[in-house]
Amino acid sequence: MALGFGGDHERARAALQAGEVLPLPQLLERVAREQPGQVLAVELERHDGLWVYELKLLDPAGRLVKLEVDARSAELLRRKGGR
Repeated sequence: MALGFGGDHERARAALQAGEVLPLPQLLERVAREQPGQVLAVELERHDGLWVYELKLLDPAGRLVKLEVDARSAELLRRKGGR
């Protein structure tokens, strides 16, 4: 699994310590309840003041799915592919 943090690991670490983002294992557990699959890549980015995890995964049928998930609440913001 590839992990990327927009080239700014310290900013991402500070966001985690400040409670602005969920720890990745906790977020992935929540996402898997709604969208099962093998995680291929994860990026943490800032969009208009909101931390967003961008996930690429392979669903059980072998289709590529791209998700954008609110990093604080694990709310699905956008989904492309699959289904």
